[in-house]
Amino acid sequence: MNIDKMVFAITGALILVTIIFAVSHSLYWLWVTAFIGANLFQASFTGFCPLAIFLKAAGVKSGNAF
Repeated sequence: MNIDKMVFAITGALILVTIIFAVSHSLYWLWVTAFIGANLFQASFTGFCPLAIFLKAAGVKSGNAF
């Protein structure tokens, strides 16, 4: 699995988890969801993704976008 697919998988899982937490615990978890969405949005324009940098440092194979 390359960095691109891992970024999609990790962010998708985190969004689902924070929505579950927002429904079951506190609506403040939606701030984490908004942060993830904003980060994905800015990464689409700038190409800068902190998760991709971390994954590259961990030795994950590069993809087309990162």
